[in-house]
Amino acid sequence: MNKWDALRCAMAASVLVCSSAQAELFRAYLASDGNDANPCTLQAPCRLLPAALTAVASGGEIWMLDSANYNTGTVNISKSVSILAVPGVVGSIVALNGGSGISISAPNLKIALRNLVFGPVAGATPGKSGVEVNAASDLVVENSVFANLPWHAVALNGPSTLKVANSTARNNGYSAFHMAANAHAAISSTQMLNNGGGGVTAGIAIGGAQAVTTATVSDCVISGGYRGVQASIGSGGAGLIRMSVTRSTIERTNDAALDSENAGSGTVEVAVGSSLVTNSSLAWRQVGAGSAVLSLGNNQIWGNGAGVGALTPLAPQ
Repeated sequence: MNKWDALRCAMAASVLVCSSAQAELFRAYLASDGNDANPCTLQAPCRLLPAALTAVASGGEIWMLDSANYNTGTVNISKSVSILAVPGVVGSIVALNGGSGISISAPNLKIALRNLVFGPVAGATPGKSGVEVNAASDLVVENSVFANLPWHAVALNGPSTLKVANSTARNNGYSAFHMAANAHAAISSTQMLNNGGGGVTAGIAIGGAQAVTTATVSDCVISGGYRGVQASIGSGGAGLIRMSVTRSTIERTNDAALDSENAGSGTVEVAVGSSLVTNSSLAWRQVGAGSAVLSLGNNQIWGNGAGVGALTPLAPQ
């Protein structure tokens, strides 16, 4: 009996597995020696994520039992599900052939990803982001790594919600986490290192309709890349973007550590409190009426190039 068979036997003793009479599983399993013709049970796991997504019930879980890549193309998720690699295992999802690793395009879903690694494939046609959310759904990411992707770690391309905790995004081509109109994000205890576009970006496009986009960044490190935290409304766009940074470090950005720009109508606010901003080309940039960079006090902002526009002190309340 190899170690994976032993693991499955041990887990089977403590896990309730759906009976054969049930059409869908509460928990589906993947393994490097699995087969997509299997029923995706613990005793007979599948090999790739699409097969497990077919087998699992909405609201169920998919467990990766050992270290391997678990997709060969973009994985389209159309049901609520949690996907995780068991502790000590590297559950890899790749982005290649012009697609992202995971695409979420159905509304009203609740997706959770845990202990996963997202990246490209050497020698293959490049992909895009680790995860794209294209509909009004909720995504939670925990204890995961996004590295060397051509685009973003996670891109919210429409009205959706993202929560990220205890994760790393490094050496990706664009910003680590990007939000379009009406998206909302809470990013905590996460490292964003040397991503081309920087840390967190939020934008309402040129001519974009009225929208509200918000983000909180707490207990994070943003190092390198173009800008640390950026919020912008394009020409003719409308709405509100509000981004808050607390108990975080932003350092060594190639442009502004804190960026607030408004070329349309509406309000753009970037606020920072209890944080360190240092060694960046610009400490902040504030451009356009209705935009503001707010200092909530208790910050250490030093060793940067001069700021552009105003830094507005705001007393904590």
